Amino acid sequence: QLQLVESGGGLVQPGGSLRLSCGASGFSLVNTAIGWFRQAPGKEREWVGCIDKAYDHTRSADLMKGRISVSRDGAKNTVYLQMNSLKPEDTGVYYCAADYDRYRCGRRESDYEHWGQGTQVTVTS
Repeated sequence: QLQLVESGGGLVQPGGSLRLSCGASGFSLVNTAIGWFRQAPGKEREWVGCIDKAYDHTRSADLMKGRISVSRDGAKNTVYLQMNSLKPEDTGVYYCAADYDRYRCGRRESDYEHWGQGTQVTVTS
């Protein structure tokens, strides 16, 4: 069974950091474009960043540019989202998603075929 599982969310103070993990079972993340999205309460899900299918080229949304990095550990079959200088407006459920077809990771939800269940990130003092 193909499965994506996010982990690493939690409660953090403003200015703090978190590293989210996206693990997979049933398929390899090594040659798969992976996107990260988030959904704040009462808002639409929005793109945060992503990593291409190969060569690990990454992209990040302006809303978090300079504060996040996306990386991949092939040996662990895991993609990470490192978030720094977190703000209360970063609160939400964070999802990873897999795109098996495209080389270049996309910004649209429709680019991705497979989604994890999400992990909650709460930034509060």
